[in-house]
Amino acid sequence: MVDVNSLMPERQKNRSLGFLSCALASSLWGCGFFFGKIALAEMNVGAMILCRFLFATLALTPLLLTHWRNFRGTRFSRQDWSLLLISSFLGIPLLFFIQFSGLARTTVSHASLMVGAMPVLLAAAAALFAHERMNRSGWLALSLSTLGAMLIALGASHSSGVNQPTLHGDLLVLFSLLIGMVWILLNQRLLRHHSTVVVTTYGIVCGTAMLFALVLLLNGPPHLAHLSLRVWLALAASGLFCTASTTLLWNWGITQIPASQAGVLLNMEPLAGSLLGVFLLHESLGSSARTGGGMILFAAVLISTRGHIRSSEPLPLV
Repeated sequence: MVDVNSLMPERQKNRSLGFLSCALASSLWGCGFFFGKIALAEMNVGAMILCRFLFATLALTPLLLTHWRNFRGTRFSRQDWSLLLISSFLGIPLLFFIQFSGLARTTVSHASLMVGAMPVLLAAAAALFAHERMNRSGWLALSLSTLGAMLIALGASHSSGVNQPTLHGDLLVLFSLLIGMVWILLNQRLLRHHSTVVVTTYGIVCGTAMLFALVLLLNGPPHLAHLSLRVWLALAASGLFCTASTTLLWNWGITQIPASQAGVLLNMEPLAGSLLGVFLLHESLGSSARTGGGMILFAAVLISTRGHIRSSEPLPLV
């Protein structure tokens, strides 16, 4: 079957806008923990995530109408649909349940710093699945990032009480990053043959439907009448700016620049999230967390600039 996108002339890539798009997406993602923490004060994890993605779906609905001809002309093969559904399940209900269950047990600043390990995890996945060869700098970065994550988690192991980091919470956030890594790789494969709008909108709509069914199964219908205006504003902001906008910006950005170069821009997320946690939620970072966070950020810069050599072999299906 002929892919309609292959018949179109290849558009010139805009590197500057690509970098800007990925940097803005990463910065807005960093605000997601902040808004999530506000919402979790009045609702459980499942209800919070569901409301976030319902707002995101609402924001993307106009694209279904304005780009209907593009959607109708898109030819998704059976393999594409399988890839999209797996990606949607991993990237929305599974990832967010685990990640925000971790956030409920730790602080915004700790969770954000743990996210700094994502560029290194992506590089390791590329070495394993895309046959990209990591050099000594890459392996050094991977070791530093692992040690940094351990320092952050161990620094939280003896904390207790409300608004305190815990080892359990930090490890859940770290585990969610592994799922997020697979989600990025699957989306990258889909974006080779389909437009950013199609992949993003289909993915979020399908993932939200799965999330809705899962929340009803686990928690029953969410009770929303008691929520304050502050929480509703946080939910709307997380859905509109930290989900719909960020996914569109990131998916478009990685069509303009190599994913290996975009990886360094993921550092904007832990930077923004940890600053919001410290200055707006009055969280504190211990010496081990500061040291570990610095190691993770340094490792992410190292891996994104000098850590590996790209291969032309395509990513396999996961």
